[in-house]
Amino acid sequence: MQERLDELKSLLGQVQDLNAAAAVLEWDQETYMPDGAAEARAHQVATLRKLAHEFFTADEVGTLLEALAPETQALDPVSTEASLVRVTRRDYDKALKVPASLVAEMAEAVARGKQTWRKARAENTYATFAPHLERLIALNVQKAEALGYEDRIYDALLDQYEEGMKTATVETVFTDLRAQLVPIVQAIAESTPPDASFLHQPFDTQKQWDFGMGVLKDVGYDFDRGRQDISTHPFTTSFSITDVRVTTRVNEQFLPSALSSTLHECGHGLYEQGIDLALERTPLADGTSLGMHESQSRMWENLVGLSRPFWQHYYPQLQAVFPDQLGGVSLETFYRGINNVTPGLIRVESDEVTYNLHIMLRFELEQAMVEGRVQVAELPDLWNAKMEEYLGLRPETDAEGVLQDIHWSLGAIGYFPTYSLGNLMSVQLFDQAQQDLPDLENQIASGQFAGLLGWLQTNIHQYGRKLQALEILQRVTGQGLDAGPWLAYIRQKYGAIYNEF
Repeated sequence: MQERLDELKSLLGQVQDLNAAAAVLEWDQETYMPDGAAEARAHQVATLRKLAHEFFTADEVGTLLEALAPETQALDPVSTEASLVRVTRRDYDKALKVPASLVAEMAEAVARGKQTWRKARAENTYATFAPHLERLIALNVQKAEALGYEDRIYDALLDQYEEGMKTATVETVFTDLRAQLVPIVQAIAESTPPDASFLHQPFDTQKQWDFGMGVLKDVGYDFDRGRQDISTHPFTTSFSITDVRVTTRVNEQFLPSALSSTLHECGHGLYEQGIDLALERTPLADGTSLGMHESQSRMWENLVGLSRPFWQHYYPQLQAVFPDQLGGVSLETFYRGINNVTPGLIRVESDEVTYNLHIMLRFELEQAMVEGRVQVAELPDLWNAKMEEYLGLRPETDAEGVLQDIHWSLGAIGYFPTYSLGNLMSVQLFDQAQQDLPDLENQIASGQFAGLLGWLQTNIHQYGRKLQALEILQRVTGQGLDAGPWLAYIRQKYGAIYNEF
């Protein structure tokens, strides 16, 4: 058995290397690549992704998986050997259904789409991006048809990011969540908001960057195995467990934006850096789902980064960096200000309470596009109408509306629901961490994060893809996916801030 496992790992290692090389080129495209290189980069990435797909779907891989299945069946399901064969088999069966030509075509379309989206967003010209989006939607439909589905075409796309999740399940969760969330939003809207005006003034961008870098180091992000850069839309990418990159963006006129993005991406980065090194160069060396991944980013961004204990430690430091802007602002005023609930146009800058409404909007539009009920040309008007319906706001430009997110230019249809699923998981996991670490609040207030990070590494990170998201949730909390803890958290925290509920 060991000889066959070694052979399988060798083949899979080559596939991982090709995908990592493509990821490096994609990271460069988002950070440093000159605009004029877009066409060449599209071909380069397409070639690498196609080769990786062909290597992975080779008969040799299938033969080894077939031989190893009975040999690993008696092993502990969480063992590296059993997990590798089981997870790789699932990936292999799916990959066989998708032609290498479609993989290459998608990679090329994404490379061109990203570059066009970036320019369209900067210039507020949706019409220039629309043809690229049409092609990406068509390719996603082709991929979904190739993968197959029993109920809804969107199921095949959602499964890429949250394995086993169904569109109908997400709709049920979102319907129940919306029913309880809307009254909370309405109650807050009728209350006196905390002062947040002090956050909207000039804050030196380099000082914001330096402060965020310090926090990154404090919470445990390993700069020997990662780095942070600037990008149009913050993201995290991993080339290996030992090379995990995060990006952020800095808004000179709105202080919370940069640190929020930094902590959010840090959560993703810590997850990737915490995977067991024994899983390197295998399909197991990745987060188990985007929902679980998002639970980590939202935990660090919101449950830690927007908490009172966190700012008990960091606020004096921030005041020292910006004495003119914050010297006369008390800790309590600052805490309430950064937790101000104000429906906004931009998802990545929205507050905890209204964030899920942004996701529901995108989820509904994605389904409509892939089901052919909405044409790409209609999207801006539909987007604006739904923003008005859900949040009482109407974008004045497409740049702050339909063009604000990078995901559709990445061809990532089916991705958005995982943001809300991760929101729900984050509170379930954090509640359990607080039970297991009774002193956690005091640790955070002292600027000590090793306890929380160690707990996450032990219970979640180390497994990579050995366990699926809902399996991890059940093992750690004893519960399945449940919106109740998130709603309880929102009611408790914002009830105190707004003297409601």
